Amino acid sequence: MSTDFWSEADNLLIRYGGRFSPRIIERAAGSYVYDSDDRAILDFTSGQMSSILGHSHPDIVATVTESVSNLDHLYSGMLSRPVIDLARKLADSLPDPLQRTLLLTTGAEANEAAIKLAKLYTGNYEIVSFDRSWHGMTQAAASATFSAGRRGYGPPTPGNLALPTPNAYRSPFRNADGSYDWESELDYGFSLIDQQSAGSLAACIIEPILSSGGIIELPLGYLARLRQLLDERGMLLILDEAQTGLGRTGQMYAFERDGVAPDIITLSKTLGAGLPVAAVVTSAEIEERCHERGFLFYTTHVSDPLAAAVASTVFDVIERDSLVERAARLGTILSARLSTLRDAHDQVGDVRGRGLLQGLELVESKASKSPADVLGSAVTAACLDRGLHLNIVQLPGMGGIFRIAPPLTITEDDLHKGLDILEASIAEVVAAQSA
Repeated sequence: MSTDFWSEADNLLIRYGGRFSPRIIERAAGSYVYDSDDRAILDFTSGQMSSILGHSHPDIVATVTESVSNLDHLYSGMLSRPVIDLARKLADSLPDPLQRTLLLTTGAEANEAAIKLAKLYTGNYEIVSFDRSWHGMTQAAASATFSAGRRGYGPPTPGNLALPTPNAYRSPFRNADGSYDWESELDYGFSLIDQQSAGSLAACIIEPILSSGGIIELPLGYLARLRQLLDERGMLLILDEAQTGLGRTGQMYAFERDGVAPDIITLSKTLGAGLPVAAVVTSAEIEERCHERGFLFYTTHVSDPLAAAVASTVFDVIERDSLVERAARLGTILSARLSTLRDAHDQVGDVRGRGLLQGLELVESKASKSPADVLGSAVTAACLDRGLHLNIVQLPGMGGIFRIAPPLTITEDDLHKGLDILEASIAEVVAAQSA
């Protein structure tokens, strides 16, 4: 039966990037997914970095059941109470002046809408993003994505400019003592932006922690300096908190650490706890000007009550179960365990991230810092054999970077269990390659 399944997959599916995991998944519950042999696999990626409440959370199941039974989808010009309830919770959770919400379904869709708002509000069209960015696969979002997928599809949207990703581990910008000089790198990046610009800079869209880009965390102070540079040029700041929002970093939103609020924030992934829910939140000033200028984003599932009800339940569970604080506490444990791994193995080059969104970069050696794609693939396979699913970044030269993002509901025992498997797998693969 397994052979038939994979044969049909080859014949019937369009492959959309990377390789499929070699297990047929039948069900999921809590922090585990179960394959066709009913083998439990600890999920250290929360599905696609989304299921922050774990799989089949009872509150989400109850909400979906009730919504499907009573009110799931409406004509896009109709409104329901769940949409207003969610918009109120979003506004209450965010600093002023972020108060007006557009409810959508996917992260790419939310970023499309945010970019359109920025262009319409400013009257300009140029969008700046990191050179390792990933904001989605639809036109404007893909054009602001520099890490992959740019070749073979014709011209991207004009006016997309790249800013150097502040990768402290690999950046060539260094102070005299060897420490990372992100200030000079950022200033240099904007000098290039200014040279490339046609005089129509509209916005900068970034993740506070780049995920597909390799779990790259912005240095403390970076966001504040970026805000200054944008203000000097009349640009808006769009934060894509698809993976960092709703508690994962140990704060409700990752930008809170820096005390720098965006002009527009996009949420997805974590907002739906594994279901397709996304939102754009901005100020009354931006919304009103864009409305006056005819802002149009009329989609089939805009303001769907089912999506609103699910996201509202996510907020309720996070608050009731103190999951933000839990992510911070478990994140401290995760950081300590990963740091121990780094100190113990010459092939563990760097550990980075916050809360329950952290990364571990494998290299050929600490001295060379050479990317270790083959090693990463071998460790991934060894982990899966032991019952742990880990995700490596699926980009050339980055296949040794693990993204670790378990559900916020994971038990401390399961967190240690997964890290024990990772430690054993690294030791086994390194020993085998050295033999």
